[in-house]
Amino acid sequence: MCGITGMIHWKQDLRQQESLLRQMQQTLRRRGPDQEGIFLSECCALAHTRLAVIDVARGKQPMEAHVGGETYTIVYNGEIYNTQELRDQLIHEGVTFQTHCDTEVILQAYANWGPDSVKQLNGIFAFAIWEHTAKRLFLARDRIGVKPLFYAEIPEGLVFGSEIKALLAHPDVPHEIDKTGIAELILMGPGRTPGYGVFRTVREVRPAYCGYYTQESLHLTPYWTLRAKPHTESFTQTAEHVRYLVTDAVRRQLVSDVPVGTFLSGGLDSSLLSSLANQEFTKRGETLNTFSVDYRDNDRYFQKSHFQPTSDPVYIRSMERYLGSNHHWTVLDTPALAQALYTAMEARDLPGMVDVDSSLLLFCREIRKDVTVALSGECADELFGGYPWYRDPDVRRVNGFPWAQSTAYRAGFLQPEIAAEMDAQEYVQSAYEKTISEAEKLPDDSPLEARMREMMKLNLDWFMQTLLDRKDRMSMYSALEVRVPFCDYRIAEYLYHVPWEYKDWNGYEKGLLRTAMQDYLPPEVLWRKKSPYPKTHNPSYLKAVSDMLTAIVNTPDAPIFQIVRRESLVRLLESEESVQWYGQLMTRPQIMAYFIQMNAWMERYCVQVKI
Repeated sequence: MCGITGMIHWKQDLRQQESLLRQMQQTLRRRGPDQEGIFLSECCALAHTRLAVIDVARGKQPMEAHVGGETYTIVYNGEIYNTQELRDQLIHEGVTFQTHCDTEVILQAYANWGPDSVKQLNGIFAFAIWEHTAKRLFLARDRIGVKPLFYAEIPEGLVFGSEIKALLAHPDVPHEIDKTGIAELILMGPGRTPGYGVFRTVREVRPAYCGYYTQESLHLTPYWTLRAKPHTESFTQTAEHVRYLVTDAVRRQLVSDVPVGTFLSGGLDSSLLSSLANQEFTKRGETLNTFSVDYRDNDRYFQKSHFQPTSDPVYIRSMERYLGSNHHWTVLDTPALAQALYTAMEARDLPGMVDVDSSLLLFCREIRKDVTVALSGECADELFGGYPWYRDPDVRRVNGFPWAQSTAYRAGFLQPEIAAEMDAQEYVQSAYEKTISEAEKLPDDSPLEARMREMMKLNLDWFMQTLLDRKDRMSMYSALEVRVPFCDYRIAEYLYHVPWEYKDWNGYEKGLLRTAMQDYLPPEVLWRKKSPYPKTHNPSYLKAVSDMLTAIVNTPDAPIFQIVRRESLVRLLESEESVQWYGQLMTRPQIMAYFIQMNAWMERYCVQVKI
């Protein structure tokens, strides 16, 4: 994995802008500490920071190729999991390779096959290719949106980068938010409307989009979407198909020239990936490294709930015995967790999922001491229908985002003059309706099946993107490459037309996945009720964030008061009302932490409010 950034300018000679390019490059240094490279030409400047994983010695970027009278230069972030198949096909067509890295495969695929080459890629990626003679920039992002790619149009040019901070290092990208940015922060956050970057001029290349920036325009279009198809396979055949897709995704994603491990929470998804990875390691005569996180005194303060009926450690230990892995525990305490809220905000460049972010950031820092690559179980719930909002008929029928039914509550934090300028309910509802209108359906879909397609589209475009943002930024902050096998686009494609009856087989959440993979896990883990990402139950965390928010409330010129009413924060501190801000993981302590991050963000990034 890596960091990429660059700029196009039609009026300036960018060969004179090396200092600025290197400033942008340095903002991404944590993503790629192993190597750095730049490319400078009159109209185009590209920069790269590399975390070397494949062909460590020869995979340096920017990389150049000369094909058919044109010269192409690429900067790329990601991993391609069908590299060997593509390489063999290109060699058959006469291409000669100089390296074994996937960067050269992407570059040659584009040079020989053009923009349709992105349809051939199975992987996680964001890349930019400059065509020297044609003077145009090609941008592309993977189908699911695992790897980030932001951009901003500037006078006579374009700036892009893996993270927003790279764009903000350019003097023509203002550190401003307008009414839309405020709506994203308060009404949608920590989620974001697809394509939005919160800052006034910042946008994000949407997942499965690609296109060109030329002197005339920027034109990005989708190259992939979920298609509804009749499902003709029996349940047994479907389970076999799922087993193949999941095992193949894991096998492909274990390829690496550096040490690999797995996250292990004791839940179904991470346990399954660890088991599959362990089989591959055993074949090689190697021992798998597995990693778990817990919180000091969680065993003392854990309280059973509908969303988290059991604690994780007992299942983690069961998997540790089952796998025989080299297991590593990270135990976090409240002071570090609270302090890391600021670091996590800087890693994300925005207020985020607060302690869920900060705990992952600290966890990844520890994992990186032992491995460079780790597999994680994200996105199985979105694709296999594991969340409560898939399975609870009452929640499923709600007309709106099922994880954020708090628009009126959220809007109550806005300064009155800002609230008067926006229709909060309309802003959120229109985004919801636009998304479900894009969910392709079949004419003979039952109301339930039609709704499930909508739910999958909502989760893919919204909730899943927030989790993928989190995973990328928190891991890459410590130069840890995290791969997410359940995000293999073939799994998403297939599951979009699998009926709900199969996914919820025998009334079990993710019953299809459990049945398909039942030979890979001990029964107590295989049939364990879903449990969310582990968080602290220690009351000291509530005390810590309360104190931090109180300090802000007692600072009259705190930047957050440009947006948020002081009285609303006082009420948050004094009331014990618990509202779900964003799913079951963000309630009162996390809402406090969100506003703490927002204030720090406005201060750290010198955010100006332009209504």
